[in-house]
Amino acid sequence: MRREWSPEDVVACWTPVGSDWDLVANKSGPTRLGFVLMLKYFELEGRFPQFLEEFPPAAVDYVADVVKVPGGDLAKYDLSSRSAKGHRTQIREALGFRPATRADEERLTDWLADEVCPVELVEDRLREALLVQCRSDRIEPPGRIERIVAAARARADRAFCARTVARLGDVCARRLLELVAEGNEDGTALLAALKRDPGAVGLDSLLTEVAKLTAVRQLGLPEGLFADCSEKLVAAWRARAIKMYPSDFRDAGEDVRTTLLAALCASRQGEITDALVELLVALVHKINARAERRVEKQLTAELKKVRGKEGILFKLATAAVDKPDEVGRRALFPVVGERTLRELVAEAKANEKVFKAKVRTTLRSSYSSYYRQMLPPLLNTLGFQCNNTAYRPVMDALVLLARYADVDGKTRFYDAGDVVPMDGVVRKDWREAVVDDKGRVERIPYELCVLVALRDAIRRREIYIEGARRWGNPEDDLPGDFESARTVHYAAIRQPEDPKEFITGLKRRMADGLDRLSAALADGSAGGVKVTTRKGEPWIIVPKLEPLEEPTGLADLKDEVVRRWGVLDLLDVLKNADFLTGFTDEFTSVAAYERIDRATLQRRLLLALFALGTNMGIRAIVATGEHGETEAALRHVRRHFIAVDNLRAAVTRLVNGTFAARDAAWWGQGTACASDSKKFGSWSSNFMTEYHARYGTGVGAGSSEFSLAA
Repeated sequence: MRREWSPEDVVACWTPVGSDWDLVANKSGPTRLGFVLMLKYFELEGRFPQFLEEFPPAAVDYVADVVKVPGGDLAKYDLSSRSAKGHRTQIREALGFRPATRADEERLTDWLADEVCPVELVEDRLREALLVQCRSDRIEPPGRIERIVAAARARADRAFCARTVARLGDVCARRLLELVAEGNEDGTALLAALKRDPGAVGLDSLLTEVAKLTAVRQLGLPEGLFADCSEKLVAAWRARAIKMYPSDFRDAGEDVRTTLLAALCASRQGEITDALVELLVALVHKINARAERRVEKQLTAELKKVRGKEGILFKLATAAVDKPDEVGRRALFPVVGERTLRELVAEAKANEKVFKAKVRTTLRSSYSSYYRQMLPPLLNTLGFQCNNTAYRPVMDALVLLARYADVDGKTRFYDAGDVVPMDGVVRKDWREAVVDDKGRVERIPYELCVLVALRDAIRRREIYIEGARRWGNPEDDLPGDFESARTVHYAAIRQPEDPKEFITGLKRRMADGLDRLSAALADGSAGGVKVTTRKGEPWIIVPKLEPLEEPTGLADLKDEVVRRWGVLDLLDVLKNADFLTGFTDEFTSVAAYERIDRATLQRRLLLALFALGTNMGIRAIVATGEHGETEAALRHVRRHFIAVDNLRAAVTRLVNGTFAARDAAWWGQGTACASDSKKFGSWSSNFMTEYHARYGTGVGAGSSEFSLAA
């Protein structure tokens, strides 16, 4: 039962009414107070308290005032006494409840195992569900609730294992078991590879993920193995398996071992597919961006054709300022000359055309000599699908590329008889590079155009990938009853069913917003927002927010912290956090076994985490020389222990430990947090926030020093 009660809630829930007084009858003193508290407690919770401390203090004070008994007399009420047992019997009979029997316990265990455990893993919530069911059945909860919950979880696990093994079949189950068989080095290597995260964006990382995905698919896991299972359940088995070494698997029972391996491999198969798609998207962007940067650098270094450009521009600016009301021909041409100005315009146009041509040439060179080798394995591994006919040309282009995947790269053009989709695949500025004077389509530039079009279509979710999770069929994201209950779902998100009505309303809101912005800019009420230009493009400048006033007492709080503990070293804070929560225990090696003793590993983990978390870097932390660790040792720990899954588990333990340690009277019950340089996720189609100079590539926008109120 909750401990904090408002005065209104206390009056509404703990006031004896009507027949309650008939039950109280002539009871007096501590018995009267204890009986009323037990009666109202049972009405609220559907069970009796085991200790007097379970009664909220606010409720004790209020009920004591109502029944005219001092609140301190409650300590004289013995819950294990004969009179208290009689009171419980009286309350049960009055409210229509009965004690639970062994048959009830067995039935509740079956119900919990079949209905709740497959979808809920948190023990406290399982206990709450059991209490709710007891109340619904008008049964007083049995005293062995913990045993019932444990038995139900064990029974649910056995049922899950049996169902998984049956779906796998003998052949697939045997392949999984062979992965952890003693002496199977290939299986051990595959398990270690499955635990590793993708490397930096590059061709090698992409080919490594392709090989990893191919190896997992060769296990032959049935399609939809866990389709009807709770995602939380499968994730829990996966999290358990990813921390196990081959010897740990061998120590488990055969059904449990098979289920753990199946959950790990099935989950990683979808995750690796997603990682492969994300590598493809990032790699195509990287190829284009790198080519543009290289060409920009070359053109900047070249000599300018028109001599004395700077002087000419100065003369033009002076003439325009001195004679602002003159016609351009009379004011500017005498200063510079019409012919010179026309040459400048022609040179600018030529430079733009040359720039685009050089970008295409650089792209073609880097792609044909290095990146092109990714195409055959990519097309053979990923299954691209599309439900939108507007993107059919891209799908047809992928079929054409797959047909030519094994054709010698020296074959420059496609056959004249091949149907080569152009519209929706090749941009207009690339047409002259793709199609030659004779109308032949060149393979290399066309492949580049297909990859760019494929990247854009994937990010818009118009083309999806079979077996992927994030990049899978978008229709799978809809509720199962969406078609039959479309009206209900649209009402839940408060949107019209007619798309034209939605688009019209959206356009109206956007136009109204732009009108308000324009009006505010005109009358100076925009709060300092300005519209300027940057690199020749429109640019909106938002002023920095003024700092808020410092909260009352914050300075005193800071002074008291410094007085008690002095200036804390950040590494000491990290060490103490690990001492209190043990979050470094969540870091296990992605390799087949671990030889580093735990004390040494803990020290190296803390140093590596500190180096990464502060952006100090491993080399700099080694240079301090105060710990005796080498750079090679810390990099080994970084490579083998600090993985995404381990970090998430460690953060979870640290956050839960923080919530458990806080004083709710000071900090409340909120679960929000404060952080510095937090990166907010955004939709992948938000091109403005995907690439950030500070945070590197990745979908999201950066924001420093934000806080969310609890």
